[in-house]
Amino acid sequence: MVNSPDMNINEIQDQIIDDFSVFSDWMERYEYLIELGRTLPPFDPSYKIPDYIIEGCQSKVWLYPEFKEGIIIFSADSDALITRGIVALLVKVFSGRTPDEIIGADIYFIDRIGLRQNLSPTRSNGLLAMMKQMRLYALAFKSKHEHK
Repeated sequence: MVNSPDMNINEIQDQIIDDFSVFSDWMERYEYLIELGRTLPPFDPSYKIPDYIIEGCQSKVWLYPEFKEGIIIFSADSDALITRGIVALLVKVFSGRTPDEIIGADIYFIDRIGLRQNLSPTRSNGLLAMMKQMRLYALAFKSKHEHK
């Protein structure tokens, strides 16, 4: 799963859909999600504070946003393997984007790969909470930098 900086959000989503299409069953997809979680860069332990915990997730998920030169870079971690894989997918889609790209994105890969249908209700709520938090950070950065 290689991401080129010139890919837009939809191209990245299409790549994720392609990557998942090679697996015939959900056990293989869960294993792939766990592998994706292992690809997340190390998370700075100083960010493992309540300020960066995503509410609404059954497991602990930390999401740290950094705004640099008009784009948002997300780093994340979780104490649960599958959840870590899910947040890795969202970081892949949203990190390195402008606030407007994040706010306006139509996120369709979750349904296309069958993720939402194959998650427990609590994990599904957690997934929605992660996406909501990423969009809230984008709105906050956009608002902050429009008023300078």
